[in-house]
Amino acid sequence: MAPPLVLASTSRWRGELLQRLQLPFTQVDPGVDEDPFKAKGLPPRELVTELAIAKARAVASAAPDALIIGGDQVAFLDGEVLGKPGTPERARAQLAKMAGRTHELITGTALLDGRTGAVHTALEVHRMTMRPLTAAQIAAYVARESPLDAAGSYYIESLGIALFERVQGEDFTAIVGLPLSQVVGLLAAAGVDVLAAAPREP
Repeated sequence: MAPPLVLASTSRWRGELLQRLQLPFTQVDPGVDEDPFKAKGLPPRELVTELAIAKARAVASAAPDALIIGGDQVAFLDGEVLGKPGTPERARAQLAKMAGRTHELITGTALLDGRTGAVHTALEVHRMTMRPLTAAQIAAYVARESPLDAAGSYYIESLGIALFERVQGEDFTAIVGLPLSQVVGLLAAAGVDVLAAAPREP
């Protein structure tokens, strides 16, 4: 029997993605303070990986026999990490900075095996080319979607797709926050065959 599966995130979008694999799982808020990690000045790829691991470890004590998935995501442009804006003003500023340009959206994923303490990680990078946008368009988008807790200030799974001319990468689900192709591989490394596992209850 496969061990319990925990998603260390309360994100609706990540939860909906993980449901596609038809495995039973629970969602838990990891409660990780991201500011100390950001203060280290780590390169963005290291930052998202460290945070993904930290989020998985934060819930390990409450689920010692589980497989725990943690994830983190940042946008990166001009040497600057663009995380969750937090306010409409910062969201508008981030979108104005990215408008008409190409940035990287970097997604880190970690799978912690609570039974052994083993950690497996994966990284996905997409090149995101945004359309030229007017200040009015940016303001209208932020007012409609309020993307205050989204890396880069957009929800591509919703109206945010209209902001982009081109998206280049291997797994579109990573843009939403959880690269399912990589998650399947991480689960396989922990001994769980998604295609052979018992499906969740309908």
